[in-house]
Amino acid sequence: MLPGSVYMNCDLPSVARTLEDPELFLAGQPPGSVIVFDEVHRLPDPSRLLKIAADEYPQLKILATGSSTLAATGKFRDSLTGRKAPVHLCPVLWEECGDHFGIRDLDRRLLHGGLPESLLAERKSPALFAEWIDSFFARDILELFSIRNRQGFLSLFRLLLRWSGGQMDYNRLARSAELSRPTVKSYLEALEVAHAAHILRPFRGGGSGEIVSRPKCYAFDTGFVTHEKGWSRIRKDDRGLLWEHLVLDALRLRFPSENIFYWRDKAGREVDFVVRGSENHLDAFECKINPGELKPDGASEFRRRYPRGRNYVITPLCPNPYAMRRGGLEFTVCGISNLAPSEAE
Repeated sequence: MLPGSVYMNCDLPSVARTLEDPELFLAGQPPGSVIVFDEVHRLPDPSRLLKIAADEYPQLKILATGSSTLAATGKFRDSLTGRKAPVHLCPVLWEECGDHFGIRDLDRRLLHGGLPESLLAERKSPALFAEWIDSFFARDILELFSIRNRQGFLSLFRLLLRWSGGQMDYNRLARSAELSRPTVKSYLEALEVAHAAHILRPFRGGGSGEIVSRPKCYAFDTGFVTHEKGWSRIRKDDRGLLWEHLVLDALRLRFPSENIFYWRDKAGREVDFVVRGSENHLDAFECKINPGELKPDGASEFRRRYPRGRNYVITPLCPNPYAMRRGGLEFTVCGISNLAPSEAE
């Protein structure tokens, strides 16, 4: 898809040998060339190659793909600060499904997940997901993090898939996975760095009665959630929580992850997602398959504490945004594609 680009598959020994002398290789490329280093983390010292390319050959354009864990490992010996523009590739977004993949069935996207091979398959293949999980441990976790306890790690990962979208209880996770609490935390950090899980922290503004120390954990793809739960179809009661995963993907695409939270008080009132902007501006996002079923209790209490910001109801099928009033608050009902990065700034 990149005309005239030079494609280098770093998985191949022949390519690794070619790149042993980066200067020799890069000097031989015409100015303006686009060079793709695919699976760059397979090289012994990938940061050395990329640093030389950025510093000594600015006339070349470099696209490097690799494991999302790469920057957090000892193998990546230079952070390349100021030399790179990172791009995180999430699973296929709901807003991309119709125009780019011809998928307009929400249940299919929720059940099959957003990896293109599974999304486009006529039937969901449990073997494909099982193989991916095994490969993820072998290629990312074992190689780049040197975590040797395969059974314990995968046990924790599968628990997180089954409990995805819920509040985390470290003690319960440790008991269920037969791991120590510190080990659970270290494995969770590896999963988050690898983008296999996202830890969503509660928003705390200093008021009393707020949940401040119980993060939620969302798996990176709904296909793996439904695979681990053993679901072969999506029931009505399943859609809401899975829809939250797709909305979270869309928010993370548009806003810095560190500015996205959930909010809950000790009475159980909750807002699905809160995006923090400038000057105490807090936008509230509720995720609903059917906007008419919105219960405004959580948003109302949140707005009593934090009045500055807009309220949204994000729904799968809404070609044109519209306003709705519930519990004395005005909500904008819209689809994911109607959101813009500037709205919480």
